[in-house]
Amino acid sequence: MKIGIITGEFPPMPGGVGAFSRILAETIQAHGHEVHILSRHGTDSDTLPISTISQWSLSTVAPIQEWVNKHNFDVINLQFQTAAFDMSATVHFLPQMIHTPFVTTFHDLRFPYLFPKAGRLRTWIVNHLARQSDGVIATNHEDGANLAHLPHNTVIPIGSNIMTNLPENYEREIWRDKVGADADTFLMGHFGFIKENKGIDYLLDAMNKLRNDGINLRLVFIGGRSNTVDDGSDDPYLKKLDNRIKQLGLENSIHWTGFVEETEVAQYLSAVDLVTLPFLDGASYRRGSLMAAIQYGCAILTTHPSVKVLTFKHEINMWLVPAYSATQIEQGILHLLAHDYHLTDLREGASQLRQHFDWDMIARETVTFFESVLDNHKAAKGTKK
Repeated sequence: MKIGIITGEFPPMPGGVGAFSRILAETIQAHGHEVHILSRHGTDSDTLPISTISQWSLSTVAPIQEWVNKHNFDVINLQFQTAAFDMSATVHFLPQMIHTPFVTTFHDLRFPYLFPKAGRLRTWIVNHLARQSDGVIATNHEDGANLAHLPHNTVIPIGSNIMTNLPENYEREIWRDKVGADADTFLMGHFGFIKENKGIDYLLDAMNKLRNDGINLRLVFIGGRSNTVDDGSDDPYLKKLDNRIKQLGLENSIHWTGFVEETEVAQYLSAVDLVTLPFLDGASYRRGSLMAAIQYGCAILTTHPSVKVLTFKHEINMWLVPAYSATQIEQGILHLLAHDYHLTDLREGASQLRQHFDWDMIARETVTFFESVLDNHKAAKGTKK
């Protein structure tokens, strides 16, 4: 099969959708298919053929169509996330403009900013993209439920974007020392871009209470603070968060790694005692940071999913607390400190959970879905004749 993947971001630029697109494409290619990537200027690959455009706007439709015609793809796969396409409305109409079987992978169904008071138009435009696509893939249960009414839909999870093996000579103590944590320090870690819906404010409040009660703990923020392709909309929150840290007097208890390569991410994650991800909208398959923590068998504290996720089990493979509650985060951490065998159980549970997010499985399920869409497309053409 000849597959064209359109993605708003792609390595070396940071970003979960870009990293997902790279790994998926390389894995599908390893299964014997031909895969081409179309993304923005600045992307590169040693293993995949890359074509680039300067921006996502109406003027880019012609170059996209030229790319499609040149390669004569069997199927086009759009990796959709609003921010990755510069909030452009044009991308939502690509299925109608490109006369090739078109599958959209929704990494989230959040609606784009179009213009002031756009209101219901924002909802309509994302739903329009879903309806006009020949098939839709949701990467999580929440979006899957919203797309279930469409005739050709499925849920296929994302895997961890961080997959590198730990070095044979890995020494956990060295990486703890890098962030100021000794053997007696309870080290918490947060991985991923800093956004208001990550619940970090509640984590800081819990941390402040614990430190005031004499608990020796630190927090390391692993990775860059924001995505280079974002529009700066998170800057006000980042400033507010920095001020909050100063008000609580936590500057000396927090370490920021800044953007680091995935080998370093793996070593930092493996050095912490507890990965803390108190998402305000709940734990979800859409969270690449959660997938990374699972990949490295970390003990994880996160929030209850907003919909039922059978694979996420409290006390078995993660410690689940209600969202929007510093008190619940604090009590969860206190319990784990007092019963450290639970930390061991959580690490073992996360390691067992890893099999559900295997990239070979993800690639096979994706190709199988593409094939079903092509079969439906051929059958529809035959019926029209």
